[in-house]
Amino acid sequence: MSITMKTFAVAGVVAATMAAHTTPASAQSKEKCYGVSMAGQNDCAAGPGTTCAGTASVDYQGNAWKLVDAGTCTTMELPAMADGKARMGSLEAIDRDLPA
Repeated sequence: MSITMKTFAVAGVVAATMAAHTTPASAQSKEKCYGVSMAGQNDCAAGPGTTCAGTASVDYQGNAWKLVDAGTCTTMELPAMADGKARMGSLEAIDRDLPA
């Protein structure tokens, strides 16, 4: 193998290694968003009465959170509540849609 071919081979390995360890900015920038997960699909831990991931018992449970892309929590489109009021995600736990 010539010097040129070896140089290209090494450069290719280095580039592939760097690409494998690089993630998009959106994958790295996450935030906790309360009130957006479906029952049983929250990330670790929902409020009182739950222990860890997957323990929320109500859809859109206000004290249960899910990791979402940073900056998207409060603008997510969610179905309206039973009384017709808008349902929004929150960066802090909220008293909404709590289990009875």
